[in-house]
Amino acid sequence: MGGSSLAPLVFSDSFGRRQGYPELKVLDSTEPSSVLSVEKDHDLSRCLFVVSSKSGSTLEPNIFFDYFYGRVESALGGKAGERFVVVTDPGSALEKEAAKRKVRRVFAGDPDIGGRYSALSNFGLVPAALAGVDVAEMLRRARSMMQLCRKEGEENPGLQLGAAIGSAAAAQGRDKLTFFVGPPVPRFGMWIEQLIAESTGKEGRGILPVEGEPPGPPEVYGADRFFAGTQRQGETEIAGRLDALARAGHPAVRFEIRDALDLGAEMFRWEFATAVAGKILGINPFDQPNVQEAKDRTNEILKGEATVPSRDSTAVDRIPVKRLLDSIKTGDYFAITAYLQDLPETEEALTRIRVRVRDRKKIATTVGFGPRFLHSTGQLHKGGPDTGVFLQVTAEPASAVSIPGKPYGFEDVVAAQAGGDLAALRSRGRRALRVHLSKDVAAGLRELDAAVAGALS
Repeated sequence: MGGSSLAPLVFSDSFGRRQGYPELKVLDSTEPSSVLSVEKDHDLSRCLFVVSSKSGSTLEPNIFFDYFYGRVESALGGKAGERFVVVTDPGSALEKEAAKRKVRRVFAGDPDIGGRYSALSNFGLVPAALAGVDVAEMLRRARSMMQLCRKEGEENPGLQLGAAIGSAAAAQGRDKLTFFVGPPVPRFGMWIEQLIAESTGKEGRGILPVEGEPPGPPEVYGADRFFAGTQRQGETEIAGRLDALARAGHPAVRFEIRDALDLGAEMFRWEFATAVAGKILGINPFDQPNVQEAKDRTNEILKGEATVPSRDSTAVDRIPVKRLLDSIKTGDYFAITAYLQDLPETEEALTRIRVRVRDRKKIATTVGFGPRFLHSTGQLHKGGPDTGVFLQVTAEPASAVSIPGKPYGFEDVVAAQAGGDLAALRSRGRRALRVHLSKDVAAGLRELDAAVAGALS
């Protein structure tokens, strides 16, 4: 989850399938259909599973380990451990469990590196190497950027970027950092999103990263935006878009990369910049005090110490939707938190909704799939400024999926995570509405889109 999954996800998306190497897939959702799709779409007897968790105590990777180890053990018996490797910090509970299950290899993490800063450590590099990425070259480029970031003033690219982002947020109120990212690294913004949100969103302050929001004309953006673009050398689409925004008075920065191996350098640049921006905001960019709150509430529900929200189907009610949207003010942001299977058609439907709200209200919008975003923007949602307006979307599970050795299944876990997240938001007085859909998610999203359109008219 979080830092342990997002770098591998970006590597997988950027490099694709490499000839002669296994395909790299990332599972970071407890939504039951997401878990089943891994089992259905792959021959488990031909899979190597990388179980990755710095602390070794994170709920999601541990129950993924339980589930797939059970599946492989039923086929291979005592040799099941040979199909698993583990990446975790030394001495963790996961390391001990890996020894019991006789996994093929344990790769040690560095306890001095925080999860969201761990892309260029074993947590990012082990999956990348297994997938055939030229890790040596990627690290060589990262070291070149590291040397540049030792320089003074304007010669330091990380310092320059961090100072621009941090000062724009602190002095000008431009705390909505919006990414335009193109090939060959189109989902790079997902990794930066976690880095920025979890590092800066605390003590009532923070910078909201806006990833995946479709580009719009300059007039749909408020005065709280700061734009950053990444594109391949020689391409002009993103550059032209940023130039138009700069002419309209919005600050914008642009970076060109040769190929996906430049991710090493760019990841280091953004890590350095994030630390600088955090210093300017007057917060500690290396802790995440509010992530644990939602985890604790989830565990209370799973232990029966708190109530699991009802999963009864409910119609989308336009009145509460309108009430939520009417609460939006200048400088706010609108966040859709979807505890649904992350499918292209689902993301497209949620994107239509976010664009409606952006264009009508002139505010920044985000879409996060749970539980992934809990380890990313979830920190900023609870610990950052009270400018978020949250639409949580849940749905009836298509099927129940039990977890070996646990009294609950994945359908209970995702419901508990949604419930814990909503409870944490409301305990802080955040504006939040939960909309629960039936098993026909596509129909429910069409109904929700109509309700939003009606509420904004």
